[in-house]
Amino acid sequence: MNDKLKSNAFAKKIKDWGIELGFNHVGITDANLKSQKKSYQKWIKLGFHGNMNYLKQHQKLKFSPESLVEDTISIISVRLDYMPLEENTLAVLKDKNRAYISRYALGRDYHKVIRSKLKKLAEKIKNEAKQHLTNIRVFTDSAPVLEVGIAEKAGLGWRGKHTLLLNKDHGSWFFLGEIYTNLSLPYDSEVTTHCGTCKACIDICPTNAIIAPYKLDARKCISYLTIENKDEIPIEYRKAIGNRVYGCDDCQLVCPWNKYAKITSEKDFLVRHDLNNLSLIDSFKFSEKDFDNNFKGSAIYRIGYQQWLRNIAVGLGNAPKSNEILEVLQNRLHSSTDLVKKHIIWAIDQHK
Repeated sequence: MNDKLKSNAFAKKIKDWGIELGFNHVGITDANLKSQKKSYQKWIKLGFHGNMNYLKQHQKLKFSPESLVEDTISIISVRLDYMPLEENTLAVLKDKNRAYISRYALGRDYHKVIRSKLKKLAEKIKNEAKQHLTNIRVFTDSAPVLEVGIAEKAGLGWRGKHTLLLNKDHGSWFFLGEIYTNLSLPYDSEVTTHCGTCKACIDICPTNAIIAPYKLDARKCISYLTIENKDEIPIEYRKAIGNRVYGCDDCQLVCPWNKYAKITSEKDFLVRHDLNNLSLIDSFKFSEKDFDNNFKGSAIYRIGYQQWLRNIAVGLGNAPKSNEILEVLQNRLHSSTDLVKKHIIWAIDQHK
Protein backbone atom coordinates (compact mmCIF):
# COMPACT_ATOMS: atom_id res chain seq x y z
CA MET A 1 0.00 0.00 0.00
CA ASN A 2 1.49 3.37 -0.96
CA ASP A 3 1.70 6.35 1.43
CA LYS A 4 -1.26 8.11 -0.19
CA LEU A 5 -3.53 5.11 0.32
CA LYS A 6 -2.26 4.77 3.88
CA SER A 7 -3.02 8.42 4.63
CA ASN A 8 -6.49 8.09 3.07
CA ALA A 9 -7.17 5.07 5.26
CA PHE A 10 -5.91 6.88 8.34
CA ALA A 11 -8.04 9.96 7.59
CA LYS A 12 -11.08 7.68 7.38
CA LYS A 13 -10.13 6.17 10.74
CA ILE A 14 -9.92 9.64 12.30
CA LYS A 15 -13.38 10.52 10.97
CA ASP A 16 -14.84 7.21 12.14
CA TRP A 17 -13.35 7.69 15.61
CA GLY A 18 -14.79 11.20 15.73
CA ILE A 19 -18.28 9.93 14.94
CA GLU A 20 -17.91 7.15 17.53
CA LEU A 21 -17.02 9.78 20.14
CA GLY A 22 -20.23 11.67 19.36
CA PHE A 23 -19.19 14.32 16.84
CA ASN A 24 -21.65 14.81 13.99
CA HIS A 25 -19.12 15.71 11.30
CA VAL A 26 -15.33 15.56 10.96
CA GLY A 27 -13.37 17.28 8.17
CA ILE A 28 -9.69 17.87 7.47
CA THR A 29 -7.96 20.84 5.86
CA ASP A 30 -4.54 22.39 5.43
CA ALA A 31 -3.06 25.13 7.63
CA ASN A 32 -3.00 27.88 4.99
CA LEU A 33 -5.49 30.51 6.21
CA LYS A 34 -3.86 33.58 4.68
CA SER A 35 -6.63 34.13 2.11
CA GLN A 36 -9.01 35.06 4.96
CA LYS A 37 -6.67 37.54 6.57
CA LYS A 38 -7.53 40.68 4.56
CA SER A 39 -11.28 40.65 5.26
CA TYR A 40 -10.70 39.87 8.94
CA GLN A 41 -8.24 42.74 9.35
CA LYS A 42 -10.69 45.11 7.65
CA TRP A 43 -13.40 44.01 10.09
CA ILE A 44 -11.09 44.72 13.04
CA LYS A 45 -9.99 48.08 11.59
CA LEU A 46 -13.64 49.17 11.37
CA GLY A 47 -13.97 48.45 15.10
CA PHE A 48 -16.75 45.90 14.62
CA HIS A 49 -15.18 43.64 17.26
CA GLY A 50 -16.07 46.12 20.02
CA ASN A 51 -14.31 45.42 23.30
CA MET A 52 -13.33 41.89 22.29
CA ASN A 53 -9.66 42.79 22.17
CA TYR A 54 -8.66 39.14 22.12
CA LEU A 55 -9.92 39.06 18.51
CA LYS A 56 -7.45 41.80 17.62
CA GLN A 57 -4.47 40.30 19.41
CA HIS A 58 -2.20 37.49 18.22
CA GLN A 59 -3.33 37.66 14.59
CA LYS A 60 -0.09 36.07 13.45
CA LEU A 61 -1.00 32.98 15.47
CA LYS A 62 -4.57 33.02 14.14
CA PHE A 63 -3.57 33.05 10.48
CA SER A 64 -0.37 31.00 10.81
CA PRO A 65 -1.37 27.83 12.72
CA GLU A 66 2.23 26.61 12.56
CA SER A 67 3.18 29.61 14.74
CA LEU A 68 0.67 28.49 17.37
CA VAL A 69 1.54 24.79 17.21
CA GLU A 70 4.91 24.09 15.66
CA ASP A 71 4.97 22.11 12.39
CA THR A 72 1.17 22.15 11.97
CA ILE A 73 0.28 21.15 8.42
CA SER A 74 -3.17 19.57 8.92
CA ILE A 75 -6.20 20.72 10.90
CA ILE A 76 -9.01 18.39 11.91
CA SER A 77 -12.30 20.29 12.26
CA VAL A 78 -15.29 18.84 14.10
CA ARG A 79 -18.96 19.76 14.45
CA LEU A 80 -21.26 18.85 17.34
CA ASP A 81 -25.03 19.55 17.24
CA TYR A 82 -26.46 21.26 20.32
CA MET A 83 -30.17 21.95 19.70
CA PRO A 84 -31.61 20.58 22.98
CA LEU A 85 -35.32 20.27 22.28
CA GLU A 86 -38.16 20.76 19.85
CA GLU A 87 -40.19 23.82 20.73
CA ASN A 88 -41.83 26.89 19.31
CA THR A 89 -38.90 29.10 20.24
CA LEU A 90 -40.46 32.20 18.73
CA ALA A 91 -43.37 31.74 21.17
CA VAL A 92 -40.88 31.92 24.06
CA LEU A 93 -39.58 35.21 22.69
CA LYS A 94 -43.12 36.57 22.47
CA ASP A 95 -43.81 35.81 26.14
CA LYS A 96 -42.26 38.98 27.56
CA ASN A 97 -42.44 37.68 31.14
CA ARG A 98 -40.05 34.82 30.36
CA ALA A 99 -36.27 35.05 30.26
CA TYR A 100 -34.94 33.99 26.86
CA ILE A 101 -31.56 32.23 27.00
CA SER A 102 -29.71 31.39 23.80
CA ARG A 103 -30.32 27.72 23.10
CA TYR A 104 -26.63 26.81 23.16
CA ALA A 105 -26.46 27.71 26.86
CA LEU A 106 -29.39 25.65 28.20
CA GLY A 107 -27.17 22.68 29.01
CA ARG A 108 -23.62 22.05 30.16
CA ASP A 109 -20.79 24.37 29.09
CA TYR A 110 -19.85 23.24 25.60
CA HIS A 111 -16.15 24.03 26.13
CA LYS A 112 -15.84 21.15 28.59
CA VAL A 113 -17.89 18.71 26.52
CA ILE A 114 -16.08 19.28 23.23
CA ARG A 115 -12.61 19.48 24.78
CA SER A 116 -13.14 16.14 26.49
CA LYS A 117 -14.15 14.49 23.20
CA LEU A 118 -11.30 16.16 21.28
CA LYS A 119 -8.75 14.93 23.83
CA LYS A 120 -10.03 11.37 23.39
CA LEU A 121 -9.79 11.72 19.62
CA ALA A 122 -6.25 13.13 19.90
CA GLU A 123 -5.25 10.18 22.10
CA LYS A 124 -6.48 7.72 19.49
CA ILE A 125 -4.49 9.57 16.83
CA LYS A 126 -1.37 9.55 19.03
CA ASN A 127 -1.60 5.84 19.69
CA GLU A 128 -1.99 5.04 16.00
CA ALA A 129 0.59 7.46 14.56
CA LYS A 130 3.33 7.52 17.20
CA GLN A 131 6.25 7.27 14.79
CA HIS A 132 4.99 10.16 12.62
CA LEU A 133 3.48 12.48 15.22
CA THR A 134 5.52 15.28 16.78
CA ASN A 135 2.82 17.78 17.71
CA ILE A 136 -0.91 17.64 18.33
CA ARG A 137 -3.15 20.09 20.23
CA VAL A 138 -6.91 20.48 20.67
CA PHE A 139 -8.94 23.71 20.65
CA THR A 140 -12.54 24.67 21.25
CA ASP A 141 -13.32 28.38 21.17
CA SER A 142 -9.92 28.85 22.80
CA ALA A 143 -6.64 30.46 21.74
CA PRO A 144 -6.29 32.45 18.48
CA VAL A 145 -8.01 29.95 16.19
CA LEU A 146 -10.05 30.88 13.12
CA GLU A 147 -12.82 28.38 13.85
CA VAL A 148 -15.40 29.19 11.17
CA GLY A 149 -12.77 29.76 8.50
CA ILE A 150 -11.17 26.40 9.26
CA ALA A 151 -14.53 24.61 9.27
CA GLU A 152 -15.34 26.17 5.88
CA LYS A 153 -12.07 24.92 4.39
CA ALA A 154 -12.67 21.47 5.90
CA GLY A 155 -16.04 21.18 4.15
CA LEU A 156 -18.25 21.33 7.23
CA GLY A 157 -20.41 24.05 5.73
CA TRP A 158 -20.44 27.57 4.29
CA ARG A 159 -20.53 30.94 6.01
CA GLY A 160 -24.07 32.32 6.01
CA LYS A 161 -25.01 35.96 5.63
CA HIS A 162 -25.26 36.16 9.43
CA THR A 163 -21.56 35.06 9.50
CA LEU A 164 -22.33 31.73 11.21
CA LEU A 165 -21.47 28.42 9.57
CA LEU A 166 -24.36 26.71 7.78
CA ASN A 167 -24.67 23.07 6.82
CA LYS A 168 -27.16 21.95 4.17
CA ASP A 169 -28.35 18.96 6.22
CA HIS A 170 -27.94 20.33 9.75
CA GLY A 171 -28.54 24.09 9.69
CA SER A 172 -26.42 26.09 12.15
CA TRP A 173 -27.24 24.80 15.64
CA PHE A 174 -23.80 23.31 16.31
CA PHE A 175 -20.44 23.92 17.98
CA LEU A 176 -17.00 23.65 16.39
CA GLY A 177 -13.67 22.33 17.60
CA GLU A 178 -10.22 21.73 16.11
CA ILE A 179 -7.11 19.57 16.35
CA TYR A 180 -3.81 20.94 15.01
CA THR A 181 -1.27 18.30 13.99
CA ASN A 182 1.92 17.82 12.00
CA LEU A 183 0.50 14.72 10.29
CA SER A 184 0.20 14.82 6.50
CA LEU A 185 -3.41 13.95 5.71
CA PRO A 186 -5.70 14.22 2.65
CA TYR A 187 -7.85 17.35 2.71
CA ASP A 188 -11.59 17.71 2.22
CA SER A 189 -13.07 20.11 -0.30
CA GLU A 190 -15.03 23.25 0.53
CA VAL A 191 -18.76 23.18 -0.12
CA THR A 192 -20.66 25.70 -2.22
CA THR A 193 -22.75 28.43 -0.61
CA HIS A 194 -26.54 28.13 -0.58
CA CYS A 195 -27.91 31.37 0.86
CA GLY A 196 -29.00 32.65 -2.54
CA THR A 197 -31.10 35.82 -2.39
CA CYS A 198 -32.46 35.04 1.10
CA LYS A 199 -31.89 37.78 3.67
CA ALA A 200 -34.17 36.59 6.47
CA CYS A 201 -31.36 36.77 9.02
CA ILE A 202 -30.60 40.38 8.09
CA ASP A 203 -34.24 41.45 8.23
CA ILE A 204 -34.97 39.82 11.62
CA CYS A 205 -31.96 41.14 13.57
CA PRO A 206 -33.50 43.21 16.41
CA THR A 207 -30.61 45.70 16.54
CA ASN A 208 -29.65 45.71 12.83
CA ALA A 209 -26.26 44.23 13.75
CA ILE A 210 -25.98 42.41 10.40
CA ILE A 211 -25.20 45.57 8.48
CA ALA A 212 -24.76 43.79 5.13
CA PRO A 213 -24.57 40.21 3.90
CA TYR A 214 -21.65 38.46 5.65
CA LYS A 215 -20.87 41.58 7.71
CA LEU A 216 -21.66 41.77 11.42
CA ASP A 217 -21.11 44.79 13.65
CA ALA A 218 -20.69 42.91 16.92
CA ARG A 219 -21.11 46.11 18.93
CA LYS A 220 -24.83 46.06 18.04
CA CYS A 221 -25.31 42.30 18.43
CA ILE A 222 -27.43 41.21 21.42
CA SER A 223 -25.11 38.26 22.05
CA TYR A 224 -22.23 40.72 22.39
CA LEU A 225 -24.25 43.22 24.44
CA THR A 226 -25.46 40.64 26.97
CA ILE A 227 -22.38 38.38 27.15
CA GLU A 228 -19.11 39.93 25.96
CA ASN A 229 -19.94 43.49 27.00
CA LYS A 230 -19.05 43.96 30.67
CA ASP A 231 -20.18 47.58 30.93
CA GLU A 232 -23.49 49.39 30.60
CA ILE A 233 -25.76 48.23 27.81
CA PRO A 234 -26.22 51.30 25.58
CA ILE A 235 -29.68 52.78 26.06
CA GLU A 236 -30.40 52.78 22.31
CA TYR A 237 -30.36 48.95 22.26
CA ARG A 238 -32.25 48.17 25.47
CA LYS A 239 -35.78 48.16 24.04
CA ALA A 240 -34.68 45.99 21.12
CA ILE A 241 -33.17 43.42 23.48
CA GLY A 242 -36.64 42.56 24.77
CA ASN A 243 -36.49 39.49 27.02
CA ARG A 244 -33.22 38.14 25.58
CA VAL A 245 -31.17 37.97 28.77
CA TYR A 246 -28.31 35.80 27.50
CA GLY A 247 -27.49 35.84 23.83
CA CYS A 248 -29.80 35.93 20.83
CA ASP A 249 -30.89 33.31 18.29
CA ASP A 250 -33.19 35.31 16.03
CA CYS A 251 -31.01 35.02 12.92
CA GLN A 252 -30.89 31.24 13.35
CA LEU A 253 -34.58 30.89 14.15
CA VAL A 254 -35.62 32.32 10.79
CA CYS A 255 -32.93 30.65 8.67
CA PRO A 256 -34.62 28.24 6.20
CA TRP A 257 -31.73 25.78 6.51
CA ASN A 258 -32.49 25.21 10.17
CA LYS A 259 -35.58 23.23 9.29
CA TYR A 260 -33.04 20.45 8.71
CA ALA A 261 -31.35 20.90 12.10
CA LYS A 262 -31.23 17.79 14.27
CA ILE A 263 -32.00 17.53 17.97
CA THR A 264 -28.74 16.73 19.75
CA SER A 265 -28.01 13.23 21.02
CA GLU A 266 -25.48 14.70 23.48
CA LYS A 267 -27.05 14.41 26.94
CA ASP A 268 -24.85 17.18 28.36
CA PHE A 269 -26.59 19.68 26.07
CA LEU A 270 -30.09 18.85 27.28
CA VAL A 271 -31.92 21.54 29.28
CA ARG A 272 -30.81 21.94 32.90
CA HIS A 273 -32.74 23.54 35.78
CA ASP A 274 -35.75 24.22 33.52
CA LEU A 275 -33.82 27.14 31.98
CA ASN A 276 -36.09 27.19 28.94
CA ASN A 277 -39.00 28.12 31.20
CA LEU A 278 -37.52 30.72 33.52
CA SER A 279 -39.50 33.82 34.48
CA LEU A 280 -37.82 37.22 34.53
CA ILE A 281 -39.12 37.94 38.02
CA ASP A 282 -37.78 34.67 39.45
CA SER A 283 -34.46 35.25 37.68
CA PHE A 284 -34.11 38.68 39.27
CA LYS A 285 -34.81 37.25 42.73
CA PHE A 286 -31.80 34.91 42.48
CA SER A 287 -29.30 35.33 45.28
CA GLU A 288 -25.65 34.87 44.36
CA LYS A 289 -25.93 31.35 45.78
CA ASP A 290 -28.98 30.68 43.56
CA PHE A 291 -26.99 31.92 40.56
CA ASP A 292 -24.14 29.55 41.41
CA ASN A 293 -26.48 26.59 41.92
CA ASN A 294 -28.29 27.16 38.62
CA PHE A 295 -25.34 28.04 36.42
CA LYS A 296 -22.19 26.31 37.65
CA GLY A 297 -21.02 24.12 34.78
CA SER A 298 -22.99 26.28 32.32
CA ALA A 299 -21.67 28.82 29.79
CA ILE A 300 -23.87 31.39 31.59
CA TYR A 301 -21.71 31.13 34.71
CA ARG A 302 -18.93 32.90 32.84
CA ILE A 303 -20.74 36.27 32.79
CA GLY A 304 -21.07 36.39 36.58
CA TYR A 305 -23.87 37.34 38.92
CA GLN A 306 -23.79 41.14 38.43
CA GLN A 307 -23.93 40.93 34.66
CA TRP A 308 -26.81 38.48 34.98
CA LEU A 309 -28.76 40.98 37.12
CA ARG A 310 -27.95 43.76 34.64
CA ASN A 311 -29.40 41.72 31.79
CA ILE A 312 -32.52 40.68 33.74
CA ALA A 313 -33.16 44.31 34.72
CA VAL A 314 -33.31 45.20 31.02
CA GLY A 315 -35.68 42.28 30.40
CA LEU A 316 -37.93 43.45 33.22
CA GLY A 317 -37.93 46.96 31.76
CA ASN A 318 -39.29 45.49 28.55
CA ALA A 319 -41.89 43.25 30.24
CA PRO A 320 -45.60 44.19 30.40
CA LYS A 321 -46.23 46.81 33.05
CA SER A 322 -47.09 45.41 36.45
CA ASN A 323 -46.91 46.36 40.11
CA GLU A 324 -45.12 43.11 40.88
CA ILE A 325 -42.28 43.95 38.51
CA LEU A 326 -42.00 47.47 39.92
CA GLU A 327 -41.83 46.06 43.44
CA VAL A 328 -39.12 43.53 42.50
CA LEU A 329 -37.04 46.23 40.82
CA GLN A 330 -37.41 48.69 43.70
CA ASN A 331 -36.56 46.04 46.30
CA ARG A 332 -33.16 45.46 44.73
CA LEU A 333 -32.37 49.05 43.79
CA HIS A 334 -30.51 50.26 46.88
CA SER A 335 -28.52 47.08 47.48
CA SER A 336 -27.22 46.85 43.92
CA THR A 337 -23.88 47.75 42.36
CA ASP A 338 -23.69 50.95 40.33
CA LEU A 339 -23.80 48.94 37.11
CA VAL A 340 -26.97 47.07 38.02
CA LYS A 341 -28.56 50.15 39.61
CA LYS A 342 -28.36 52.14 36.37
CA HIS A 343 -30.27 49.42 34.53
CA ILE A 344 -32.84 49.08 37.33
CA ILE A 345 -33.55 52.83 37.22
CA TRP A 346 -34.02 52.59 33.45
CA ALA A 347 -36.34 49.59 33.88
CA ILE A 348 -38.45 51.40 36.52
CA ASP A 349 -38.81 54.36 34.17
CA GLN A 350 -40.27 52.04 31.51
CA HIS A 351 -43.10 51.12 33.90
CA LYS A 352 -44.17 54.66 34.71
